[in-house]
Amino acid sequence: MPHILLVEDEPAIADTVAYALRAEGFELEHRLLGGDALRRMRAGGIDLVVLDVGLPDTSGFDVCRELRGFSAVPVLFLTARGDEIDRVLGLEIGGDDYLTKPFSPRELVARVRARLRRHAAADVQPQSAGRFEVDREARRVRFDGRTLALTRYEYALLAELLRRPGAILSRAQLLDRVWNDADDSGERTVDTHVKTLRAKLREVDPGADPLRTHRGLGYSVEIDRS
Repeated sequence: MPHILLVEDEPAIADTVAYALRAEGFELEHRLLGGDALRRMRAGGIDLVVLDVGLPDTSGFDVCRELRGFSAVPVLFLTARGDEIDRVLGLEIGGDDYLTKPFSPRELVARVRARLRRHAAADVQPQSAGRFEVDREARRVRFDGRTLALTRYEYALLAELLRRPGAILSRAQLLDRVWNDADDSGERTVDTHVKTLRAKLREVDPGADPLRTHRGLGYSVEIDRS
């Protein structure tokens, strides 16, 4: 079953949300603080985040901004603030949905299910991104219509960069997401795989260089130019 992370500091609301989701068969973890939630998210294994905007240590908006630097997991905001500007801000910084307190537990469950379905469908349907097409179900990437002959880690690295074209991912972030089961991997592993990926892209188009190196920061992929 999907694994939900609830980030909420009000005990009554946390108990209500936890009961509603667990009653529907979801696995649920609860964190009180935004910092703890981000550390848990970096460990992986979370399918959706239910995130309160008003947390003791930080804003839920700030948590979402940082989360979007390393994860595309759906985020559903819970908040007592129903102003339109807050709803718009939450969606603009990467939130997927917004539920204002007080809310119906049944509506919360329905929204969680809807977001999980949309997220799953996005991963199943091939993703077109400029000259790239990613088929995550088949674990295959096409470039200019040609299927690239990629190793397991080359595919995972390129697919991760293509989740958010233009976003810079550090070597540490890429190691955490792509090589999380390889304890002996280091930052040079990322550099080596970027080099081999560049070579395979140039086999399709000798002038292509969509993988960008950002000195001291990490890597990104550009889809609008070669």
